[in-house]
Amino acid sequence: QLTMSLNSSTLLNEENAQEAKRNTECMESLLESPSSIQDNPLQQLQLASQEVLEKAKKSGRSKCPRCNSSRMFYCYTCFVPVETVPTKEIPTVKLPLKIDIIKHPNETDGKSTAVHAKLLAPDDVTIYKYPCIPEYEERRHEIALIFPGPNSVSVKDIAFHLQKYTKKGVCSSDDDCSREPFPKQAKIESEEEKNPNECISSCRSEGTGLKKIIFIDSTWNQTNKIITDERLQGLLQIELKTRKTCFWRHQKGKPDTYLSTIEAIYYFLVDYHQEILKESYKGQYDNLLFFFSFMYTLIKDAKCCAGKE
Repeated sequence: QLTMSLNSSTLLNEENAQEAKRNTECMESLLESPSSIQDNPLQQLQLASQEVLEKAKKSGRSKCPRCNSSRMFYCYTCFVPVETVPTKEIPTVKLPLKIDIIKHPNETDGKSTAVHAKLLAPDDVTIYKYPCIPEYEERRHEIALIFPGPNSVSVKDIAFHLQKYTKKGVCSSDDDCSREPFPKQAKIESEEEKNPNECISSCRSEGTGLKKIIFIDSTWNQTNKIITDERLQGLLQIELKTRKTCFWRHQKGKPDTYLSTIEAIYYFLVDYHQEILKESYKGQYDNLLFFFSFMYTLIKDAKCCAGKE
């Protein structure tokens, strides 16, 4: 019995050593080359080169150029890439609408994908931490909220339903079409103020008159606190088509159709481009998933190596 016990112990130690070796080799391969997983649902995206992220991954965590915190790829509190990820090597995406993201105060900064939108479309995205949000009442004729409520409408029906809020179909020169609350938007404001005719033309153009979309960044259980805020009442609510999430932090007990914030932004813009702008979609907004797709592959590979799938 003692001999059997020793043999079993020796065998177990050998198996553990082999498993550790396999895990080490697998993790080393992750650092050497991009994923080769064939079932990556994001692999068809038309993305800018992610070589800069591959290099940063090999280098490990780096400092935020603003707050000096140690981060991987980007700082989720300052909304800037870290020192090993040069800004010039990060793609930028021009959006057809302005986007406000209202972040729940209890939403963990490091777990939120909202920062991806700010990093990749800095001129068109503003992030607010609830309860510090703008007053939307005066502009509700050109603003909509993404939320699957009982009165939500589809993207293709935005134009019809937004007519209820329209102020005579045009915006006046002193009611700027896309005014932003922060000084960083001053250049855009001044350009539009110099061209009031373009502003009016934009508001009258085919489409919706929609100028801004609001997204709520929180877990679904936390959403009620924000969606019931009086400042958001009366806004047109939009429901997205049903799509499955690829987010690696799936909310326990929730269906896989509950999207992460960056996924919701991306899919809304694709729908808007096709159903409202009536244009063929050719990957114009794919780079919004630049960080998301890279992290998805990285984490999926790591789970595969750990034998969790």
